[in-house]
Amino acid sequence: MLLGWQDVVDGCFEVRQFDGDAVLLHNLIDDLVYRVHSNMGPKGFAGVRAGMFLVGRIVPLHPATDVWMLSGTHTRFPKSARRQVAVAAAQQLTAHPELLRRNSALLQKAWEIQADYRTDFIDQVGADLVVLPPAEAQDTLREHYHRQRQRALAGLDAKTAKQKRKTGPTAEQLAQLPEEMLTADSIGLIYDEVEGLNHYRDFGRLDELFADPGLVRDRTRLTLLREYLDDDSVSPLAIRRLVQRHPDNADQVFRTLLRKPGFSWARDGENLLRRRKKAFFDREPLPAISTVGGRLAELLR
Repeated sequence: MLLGWQDVVDGCFEVRQFDGDAVLLHNLIDDLVYRVHSNMGPKGFAGVRAGMFLVGRIVPLHPATDVWMLSGTHTRFPKSARRQVAVAAAQQLTAHPELLRRNSALLQKAWEIQADYRTDFIDQVGADLVVLPPAEAQDTLREHYHRQRQRALAGLDAKTAKQKRKTGPTAEQLAQLPEEMLTADSIGLIYDEVEGLNHYRDFGRLDELFADPGLVRDRTRLTLLREYLDDDSVSPLAIRRLVQRHPDNADQVFRTLLRKPGFSWARDGENLLRRRKKAFFDREPLPAISTVGGRLAELLR
């Protein structure tokens, strides 16, 4: 039972109705309904009414059941705050697509949307990987998000499309690169099937290194590659793509970087990534794009 409590659900819940000592809560984030108890009994829901919203955490009462329990404190909002709660739920879902993991239908929809976006990106730039100066990378992202926004609005009625234009993030906001990226030598944009659209600082300098192993004498490039390898926030995807683009030169580059004359990428590469990027291998593959359920979409409108 205690181990089951690791499977927490953080959500923005709409109170559906009471069911005996429990209450049915509709999570606006994953669009699922949970039957929830309080360890304080009925008084734990004192003041709670149907139509209100609760923001907080629930845990399974026991992994073998579909019964849940409030965990810790929660914040209550009146029915009149539905717009505020809906926007907060949408923002949380955008920042953390993994919150969809319990809803297989929404998760599948997110995978399909990501695949469509990736196809459109490839149509736009000619490949799923492109290396550009920062300003051009920014423009490419802006155009990409503008295209997706126009596609999304095209399927809506005029009134809803107008509301979306007012409330949704603009292409400029979505495409805005971090300040440190804008001062980079180059930026690599990679739209991966699984990890979605990612950008990598100074990717062009590493691409040149793998294209010409003679550049291993340039210590700044090796330092940059070591940063890619040691930074636990940088996905193995970036290094894998460098190797895929220049497979004949990977051994020489890593032998110099690691000071291991016998290193072979074919034999040792994946083990190296697993040691240095363990967190990425422990994660469940999830789409980088999130999609909202019917009730959240209704409240946002």
